[in-house]
Amino acid sequence: MNHHAALVLIDVQPDFMPGGALACHEGDAIVPGIDQLLRRRLFRQTVATQDWHPPGHVSFARMHAGKAPFEQIPLYGRPQTLWPDHCVQDTTGAALHPGIDWSPVDLILRKGTRPDVDSYSAFQENHGPDGTRPSTGLAGWLRERGVTEIYAVGLARDVCVLWTVQDALALGFRANVVWDLTRPVMPESDAATRATLEGLGVGIVQSAELP
Repeated sequence: MNHHAALVLIDVQPDFMPGGALACHEGDAIVPGIDQLLRRRLFRQTVATQDWHPPGHVSFARMHAGKAPFEQIPLYGRPQTLWPDHCVQDTTGAALHPGIDWSPVDLILRKGTRPDVDSYSAFQENHGPDGTRPSTGLAGWLRERGVTEIYAVGLARDVCVLWTVQDALALGFRANVVWDLTRPVMPESDAATRATLEGLGVGIVQSAELP
């Protein structure tokens, strides 16, 4: 066991799988590997995030007249990508994926619960009306348990995984992405995502390399 590291499983939910409301490219391909990794219990702590939007969330394209999914609008002075309705609270698409045994998870962190603020990262919500990015409380929770490093898996590689590891670094944690256990919304983004991660000093590893 890595006694100073946490595994962070990001948004492994049916709405992000093929056939879901906001499908990631080959998103279902990571499910068996994540299930196997959880069973190995390699990490001091294991955290799962769950996108959990109220109906009519500000990020939903249908809430903005004349706008379509994947368009961008200015929101609170910053660009906001608009999405199809997804991971609406208490729907099957928002559930944690049933193909994974979640019993080893120590904390399930629901994010995106505020109707007026989007939330990609496990550590902080996106910018809100006051210009700040409210904390989810995860950083303090991990520090209290002696965690200094995270390994991120899940969806989507080019959005929530990327934002999570960027915030982890900014908050003083070492950060790694288990590349084969993530998938993007847009596969053409992979080269840019990898370059960004490498430029930040994020470790890029394969699940087979984990001890």
